[in-house]
Amino acid sequence: MARARTGVRALGAVLAAVLGASLVGCSSTGGKRAEDARKAQAAAGKAAVNTPRWTFAMVTHSGDGDTFWDIVQNGAKQAAAKDNINFLYAHSDEGQQQAQLVDSYISKKVDGLIVTLAKPDAMKSVVAKARKAGIPVITVNSGSEQSKAYGALTHIGQDETIAGEAVGDELDARGRKKALCVLHEQGNVGHEQRCAGARKTFGGEMQNLYVDGTNMPDVQASIEAKLQADRSIDSVVTLGAPFADAAVQAKESAGAKAEIDTFDLNAKVAEALRQGTLGFAVDQQPYLQGYQAVDLLWLYRYNADVLGGGRPVLTGPQIITDKDAAELQEYTERGTR
Repeated sequence: MARARTGVRALGAVLAAVLGASLVGCSSTGGKRAEDARKAQAAAGKAAVNTPRWTFAMVTHSGDGDTFWDIVQNGAKQAAAKDNINFLYAHSDEGQQQAQLVDSYISKKVDGLIVTLAKPDAMKSVVAKARKAGIPVITVNSGSEQSKAYGALTHIGQDETIAGEAVGDELDARGRKKALCVLHEQGNVGHEQRCAGARKTFGGEMQNLYVDGTNMPDVQASIEAKLQADRSIDSVVTLGAPFADAAVQAKESAGAKAEIDTFDLNAKVAEALRQGTLGFAVDQQPYLQGYQAVDLLWLYRYNADVLGGGRPVLTGPQIITDKDAAELQEYTERGTR
């Protein structure tokens, strides 16, 4: 009887093992199929939820041709496809025009608004109007200090002062003594905060240079003239990826030896970092800003969820150097970093 029971136990153990392996195989296959189906659904732009077809609008302070905002939109559109959202986008680098665009979306009774507050005074009343109309507002990228006071649900982006301070620390670590901070949009409080933050932690001297960001030849000429006039400048910091290349061209034309560094990341910046043309970049993850803004508005409409607890949801800063560029280049080329 003992042998019989032993044999039964042994047979049971074998069957259990076989059954377990079978279940694991089914689970693994099923999980892979589910994941493949999810990816195919996302690639086709099909919603992953069955909530109503809400309409969210994003209005930014972007000028024409700024690739940074292409990345923000890529994130927003991906989240919108997942969340069954009709996504609308408009922009103007003029504060009053940006406010008028927001006002037009309020008139259309959109279900949610995403706005930037680069020029907060121009946007204050229209954000209040949206909230009075019952339209939830999330601020992104700029305006973290005004966001809560204006009645937004939350702010998504980097703290510009902290980002600037990180630049000052990095310049010190690189042994720089005199830097030029290039501001390409006058009146943008976030840009002022970046340069002020860098000046606060930088042990050397930092000067501001104001240029017309809508005129790239002018940007290059202004930087070139400054580098020719002051050979002691050993670092130039631009506040947007498209302006980094203009600074590189200015450096070459001026025959200067200054290191070129920049805020923001794109494919061209990643390649320049890899080749050593640029020293470092400050990434604030614009794709994440767009994606999270849409996703959090959806969560608020669906479940009254609010992220951040009254504080900004930070997406940066992250200092990117040549050591990181190769790993990130794949993502920059597809327009998500």
